[in-house]
Amino acid sequence: MADYNFLKPYTFKKKGITVKNRIVIPPMTEMMSFANGEVTRDELRYYRIHTGGAGMFVTAVAYVNDEGKGFEGELSASDDKFIPSLRSLADAIHKNGTKAILQIFSAGRMTFTSVLRGKQPVSASAVTALRENSEEPRALTEEEVEQTIKDFGQATKRAILAGFDGVEIHGANTYLIQQFFSPHSNRRDDKWGGSLEKRMAFPFAVIDEAQKAIDKYADKPFILGYRLSPEEVEKPGISFDDTLAFVDAIKEKPIDYLHVSMGDVWRKSLNDKSIDTPLNLTIKEHLGDDIPLIGVGDIQTPAEAEKVLDKGIDFAAIGRESLREPNWVEKVESGNEKGIRYTLSMDDHDELGLSGMFWDFLMQSFRPGMQVSVDKTTDRSLFNNAMDDIFGGGKTGV
Repeated sequence: MADYNFLKPYTFKKKGITVKNRIVIPPMTEMMSFANGEVTRDELRYYRIHTGGAGMFVTAVAYVNDEGKGFEGELSASDDKFIPSLRSLADAIHKNGTKAILQIFSAGRMTFTSVLRGKQPVSASAVTALRENSEEPRALTEEEVEQTIKDFGQATKRAILAGFDGVEIHGANTYLIQQFFSPHSNRRDDKWGGSLEKRMAFPFAVIDEAQKAIDKYADKPFILGYRLSPEEVEKPGISFDDTLAFVDAIKEKPIDYLHVSMGDVWRKSLNDKSIDTPLNLTIKEHLGDDIPLIGVGDIQTPAEAEKVLDKGIDFAAIGRESLREPNWVEKVESGNEKGIRYTLSMDDHDELGLSGMFWDFLMQSFRPGMQVSVDKTTDRSLFNNAMDDIFGGGKTGV
């Protein structure tokens, strides 16, 4: 076996849970579920093909209530009737000891009336997102805020009963939890908005509610992760200083890891050009040894994954590359690094389980003028640009 640190096991201190290595498959939008949110056979086939190597596999996001659905083909954890569906998904991921993590969210204002079957999108406040074709949301009432928090707890309970090893609370990519933290989308003057501390209240309440469900329903240690985006380009928006204050405060919460959503693991500030240190390194400095950090964003080769750990980040997530090479970890372990596939051919989609809406989603995301090459194989730069459109543009993923 190759002597890489990312192949070594890791034990979460708070829960005593050991994962077999430091490679994570991050959540990636695949739009393969049924219209009602149940998992499909094609979706299960995709997970079975791509699991088994990484220590943890985080699913595409599941919505916690009907108002939280963000797009068609999305997984649901909104009702107990979905537990059998979720169980089949957890079972599919559990190949060769890979831990199955269910990501849960509410889309908030980042959805459409058509997706919600006639209902108006909701958010912290009635502020329209600065995105093309965005709809004006209505502000959640205080009672609805409390119910949404409970819905996250119920979704966590369903993940436990379905046999998952953990949940990841999706507080990133401009969705509802981030909307409560952001001064752009949260203009409330009650206990859920106003000061920086009050804007932290909703995400922290969601974390606490999820942990309550774990304490009540889990009969073995259960992982609780959290994902965030470190900055917003909106004015006013989340600054990196806001995020560092959030990170300092979240260390007191019962989370087992923090997952920072970026298209480049070494990205610096989008807004403050005087910051010359990659944001992940500063976040890890604030976390210290209390909470492990998952780094994600254009990590493709074993050397790139090893660099992530060498810089003190605890896990390396390989999203884009895992789509092209589902046996990435296994090939590294066997010393067959030359056999790792770094291109995606249009002829490969069935073999890779990238079928139906997922494949259409990938192909439609190429910008005008970004054609697949003559040999039907995308190069690294072309594929990365398309993946940034998919997973960095408001969807869930890498």
